[in-house]
Amino acid sequence: MRIAVSVTEKEKAKGEDSPYFKALLTAGARPEEIELVTAGAPDIQAEDYDGILLGGGEDVDPALYEEEMKYDSVKVNRKRDDFEFKLLDRARESQLPVFGICRGTQLINVKFGGTLYQDLEKDAEVDIDHKQTGGRADATHTVTLTEPESLLAESFQGHCSVNSFHHQAIKRVGRGLKVTAYSEDGLVEAVEAADDYPYLVAVQWHPEEIADQPEQKKMLQQFVKRCRKTAKQRQKNT
Repeated sequence: MRIAVSVTEKEKAKGEDSPYFKALLTAGARPEEIELVTAGAPDIQAEDYDGILLGGGEDVDPALYEEEMKYDSVKVNRKRDDFEFKLLDRARESQLPVFGICRGTQLINVKFGGTLYQDLEKDAEVDIDHKQTGGRADATHTVTLTEPESLLAESFQGHCSVNSFHHQAIKRVGRGLKVTAYSEDGLVEAVEAADDYPYLVAVQWHPEEIADQPEQKKMLQQFVKRCRKTAKQRQKNT
């Protein structure tokens, strides 16, 4: 099994100290099965992996959802956007498990034709500080599950406490996605594929930072199990 984790250059430099790496180990992956990748990496092909995780980082270029950049707070990396768009396309063609975290969720939504709030404080009516200033492992608000038949429902029922480090969020949900969780102030917190795609789950919080919590660990374990299942199926077909 091989899992590609798309991250920033700074995150990649952490290697096995990256929270993404550590969280996947906690979820049952082995060190040699995890590869942190960046937009600058040569010859990265989604079909060479058994699962794709799109991590946090810079904002998605508003031009990709047909808007002008409205605020100085919007910091983009178009090279990474293009790289991850291509990675996501290839992953979907190969029916690979896809897991999005924070920026990854926003990128998936844009790829499916959705839009984003460019800055929550300026564009949305929110009652929660979605960009917390406390520790990254601190849970600061709750999300509510809205789809009891969803993949997310296999990790928790009702409510779940999460951390929050974003100033953007999903505005219009992309075609082919369904919302599976909201925050108390009505923001979309999780989406999944609305069709029969094997596994596409994306959450706005950072489960890799709180992987010791049962709900978050289950979520990560679910992803790893799906990747391992994909690897076994591919071995049978070769």
